[in-house]
Amino acid sequence: MSAGPEFAGPEFAGPDSVDLAPGASAPVLHLTGPILLGPEEEVSEAWVAGGRILHERPELPAGAEIRELDGFVVPGLADLHCHLGIGDDGAGTTLETAREQALTDRATGVLLIRDAGSIIDNSPLQQQDDLPQLIRCGRHLARTRRYLRGYAHELEPEDLPAAVTVEAERGDGWVKLVGDWIDRRAGDLTPCWSGEDFAAAARAAHAAGARITTHTFDEETLPLVLDAGFDCLEHATGLTDETIRTVAEAGIPVVTTLVNVDEFETYASQGEAKFPAYAAHMRRLRASRFERTRDAHDAGVPLLVGTDAGGVLGHGIIHEELDELALAGLSATAILEAAAWAPRRFLGAPGLEDGAPADLLVLPRDPRGDHHALRERSAVVLRGRVVAED
Repeated sequence: MSAGPEFAGPEFAGPDSVDLAPGASAPVLHLTGPILLGPEEEVSEAWVAGGRILHERPELPAGAEIRELDGFVVPGLADLHCHLGIGDDGAGTTLETAREQALTDRATGVLLIRDAGSIIDNSPLQQQDDLPQLIRCGRHLARTRRYLRGYAHELEPEDLPAAVTVEAERGDGWVKLVGDWIDRRAGDLTPCWSGEDFAAAARAAHAAGARITTHTFDEETLPLVLDAGFDCLEHATGLTDETIRTVAEAGIPVVTTLVNVDEFETYASQGEAKFPAYAAHMRRLRASRFERTRDAHDAGVPLLVGTDAGGVLGHGIIHEELDELALAGLSATAILEAAAWAPRRFLGAPGLEDGAPADLLVLPRDPRGDHHALRERSAVVLRGRVVAED
């Protein structure tokens, strides 16, 4: 289904490029492992030098400081639906506050963020070496008066392809479109765009060398965006048996935001007086969230973790999202796949390969047996430096 280009993610040069000159980096770290490269792949130990992870002990300069870290090592967690630069009141905020949001996420072990739309230009955060790696979507694109006020560029269908092209240039290979929202005339969720509108948006994104994703709650939107060739789905609470099969066959990932979906009762209560059909619909979507997530996983749909932090929800809630996945019936290994390994593969970001940037967590016990182990970090290493430890 997806017709998008292969995404060229952040490149890493490999172990031969590591700079081991005195003073070039933080102290060399000896990770005594195991180093979890994937669900069934590991190495017994590794080294961190020159900001990179090395599977063999490097030749070190005389007098190099070596520090030993013992424990299970996993890639830094990823949040693929996060908003840096949207305040708690839903308004745009300062770059300094966006930095604080990123640091809050880092403190929970999140070292890779795909920003899913920000009101401000948060690209300067990418130059700050103490913050998680940031891959940006630019700003939301939404239909006029069909989204939260002030969040998005609001436009009509004839202006959509050009707007997609602009946002593709502003972001890092991603564009985010609001696919559905409450239609006050219908009194319920409905798609914001026609099938041809979605297709035109996808063509524009792909022509610009970007991939395109969509916010979607409603059941009717999913066939339209799947036929249009979208590359990713955000929330996807409207999955049905039929669309689950289609998504699984196409290999299109769904970014889970179950903490946010749990808030649907609040949204339903707020709108019930004027829009009872909408309220009932939102409650149905909330009630089926675990079943639909489990069905999607069992069918082979790639699930990627997202929190939707920023705006309604505060930052630093990645572990609450992982708890929700556990309630949906996913195993600890499946949760780790959705939170660490799969997002990095999808975004083209390295994991713990030999020579990759050393963005990793050191844990006192194996997270493949219990996802709660991801809360018990003995060290957080970002770009080869220990930025937090217990």
